[in-house]
Amino acid sequence: MHTDTERCLRAVQSKDARFDGWFYTAVLTTGIYCRPSCPVVPPKPENMRFYPSAAAAQQAGFRACKRCRPDASPGSPQWDERADLVARAMRLIADGVVDREGVPGLAARLGYSTRQIERQVRAELGAGPLALARAQRAQTARLLVETTAVPMADAAFAAGFASIRTFNETVREIFGLSPTELRRRARPGSVAAASPGTLSLRLPFRRPLNPDNLFGHLAATAVPGVEEWRDGAYRRTLRLPYGHGIVALTPRPEHIDCRLALTDLRDLAGAIARCRRMLDLDADPEAVDDLLRQDAQLAPLVDKAPGRRVPRTVDADEFAVRAVLGQQVSTAAARTHAGRLVLAHGERIDDPGGGLTHLFPSAAALAALDPESLAMPRTRRATLTGVVDALASGALHLGVGSDREEARARLAALPGIGPWTVEVVAMRALGDPDAFTPTDLGLRRAAAGLGLPATPAALIRHSAVWRPWRAYAVQYLWATDDHPINRLPTN
Repeated sequence: MHTDTERCLRAVQSKDARFDGWFYTAVLTTGIYCRPSCPVVPPKPENMRFYPSAAAAQQAGFRACKRCRPDASPGSPQWDERADLVARAMRLIADGVVDREGVPGLAARLGYSTRQIERQVRAELGAGPLALARAQRAQTARLLVETTAVPMADAAFAAGFASIRTFNETVREIFGLSPTELRRRARPGSVAAASPGTLSLRLPFRRPLNPDNLFGHLAATAVPGVEEWRDGAYRRTLRLPYGHGIVALTPRPEHIDCRLALTDLRDLAGAIARCRRMLDLDADPEAVDDLLRQDAQLAPLVDKAPGRRVPRTVDADEFAVRAVLGQQVSTAAARTHAGRLVLAHGERIDDPGGGLTHLFPSAAALAALDPESLAMPRTRRATLTGVVDALASGALHLGVGSDREEARARLAALPGIGPWTVEVVAMRALGDPDAFTPTDLGLRRAAAGLGLPATPAALIRHSAVWRPWRAYAVQYLWATDDHPINRLPTN
């Protein structure tokens, strides 16, 4: 979008928050860059330059605006929507792969050469993977500096910087302030008084956001010991690269309140990225709803409760296991089966003051078990064994950098995996916005109630008008049913 100068100018002049994260505005006369909705008086058009990423603006010599904080805007929706190489690379960079494994590690995960990754990412975003990772490190550093009381040296290394000197230079270059000055300018009371490793932050999103089906689904399907709804927040355990964590997410009118307790602060950026992905916070709800309103049967549902998101997951492998456990059983039965698996094979953790007890068992841990020890029917056991073996061996990849169509094909080739499981995994683990479950009983019942075709083949034909947002159409259709997944918990 940054190449469409007229459209960018209109967005900046109207301070349209819908475009935050789509592009960044740099001002030649001040040397700063802003989000489109920056509250300051818009500069003259001839003094504006538009960039596709914060990293590109930083590389051009601009520093972040202290007023609108462009580093804290929602991410670009296209990295979740798109399935091409650059989008997959961006999702992996957000998950911290470049910080942990470097650009060669990123290239290896994507199956391309380092040179090819560098060339394609730079061509589209105006900055290479290292610059994008550096911009993310700076944002993580700002969070640690402004919202915690950890020593600056700890903040530097936790954010991924190799030295305190680089940390200081980068923060000053990007934000125009030293780390100490950033902390001093933070709002009174914004520094958490919690124990070390616990952070409180706000996750921005594009409005509207309807939390009912989003948090209702997560709470209604919560696996005991791994997830819970407590005091108005969805809480769960996180398996992270450097350790584990516990997150509490509370819906607010303007943001999602996020409280993170991490055993290693180096996991902060990755934990935030996973939580944003689970809650689908980088979606563009107006684009989705505008298209779905074109269907006369769906329009009343969209108008009644706009801004529905697709509940996703923080761990794709975990969700694949849970999808197998949930085949042809009720929501309650799926929770029970998963809870037994967690209790028997999950890793125990401490959750002072809460009810979380375990991390969900990894695919490698489940693959190492004697299949006869799994308390479930033989056919279900064989299907589960096939999935965890494929995940543990690397034959099946479901992470944020996966090729969606390849993952679909490999999943479908496993014994016992049918179309419903493939599409549910595509929707919630792979993040495909066009995933569709025409054989789902609840979906077919909702379709029939609205006068839509109810047979799978006819429903697939009709769903062509919802593309590429069929996963969101599913949420609106499911919402017609009086089921706990559609209601925000009250206790």
